[in-house]
Amino acid sequence: MSDLPVEAFLASYPPEQRAVAEFLRRLITRLVPDAIERLRPGWRLIGYDIPIGGPAGRSVYFAFVAPEVEHVHLGFEYGMVMDDVDRVLVGNNLKRVRYVTLRQGTEVSEPVLARLVREGARVAAMSRGERLARLLDRDDPQSPNLR
Repeated sequence: MSDLPVEAFLASYPPEQRAVAEFLRRLITRLVPDAIERLRPGWRLIGYDIPIGGPAGRSVYFAFVAPEVEHVHLGFEYGMVMDDVDRVLVGNNLKRVRYVTLRQGTEVSEPVLARLVREGARVAAMSRGERLARLLDRDDPQSPNLR
């Protein structure tokens, strides 16, 4: 974790990418009000955890906003398990993370992004066994829902 404010981290990016990142930050915190936002400067991203309860007050990492000079990624730690009914997630070459790349004026609508954020939080809150069962229940591991 870092003492650097998220706003200071985002200040090093072009205004267009800052605007997209700020939009995504607001979207995540609106849709998942108990999300814990943490800057992860070593990974150059803003990460989001959700509390999953238990006596230790555990939380699980579920999403990230990763700005770059030309675009911003909205990613999900357990993206390979998520239902992607709109078929916008990419990253099949990654072990489990999936993401969508956004630019200002992007073609991905807010309702689509909202579905992804809610689904990302829902899947992350599952147990490891529940996530594995979801994968095993799929007829085709290369199906568009796992794209």
